[in-house]
Amino acid sequence: MRTRMAAMAAAGALLAGFGPAFGDGPVDPLVQRREAKLREAWFTGNNWTVDYDAARARASGEGKLIFAYFTRSYSP
Repeated sequence: MRTRMAAMAAAGALLAGFGPAFGDGPVDPLVQRREAKLREAWFTGNNWTVDYDAARARASGEGKLIFAYFTRSYSP
């Protein structure tokens, strides 16, 4: 019984170590900031896009220019 429990504990610890490799690890704070920014009213209340290629295609089709907003969260 003890051997089985020890083996199960070891297997659990081993599998827990693989969590980040399968995408179950902690979320990057910069990713969290970006997702929070994209949920804000100024973004969701307008017809904005984060897909540059889609913006180019739409602007070309409508004969308009692209207004791009660039920001960064990694530097003060």
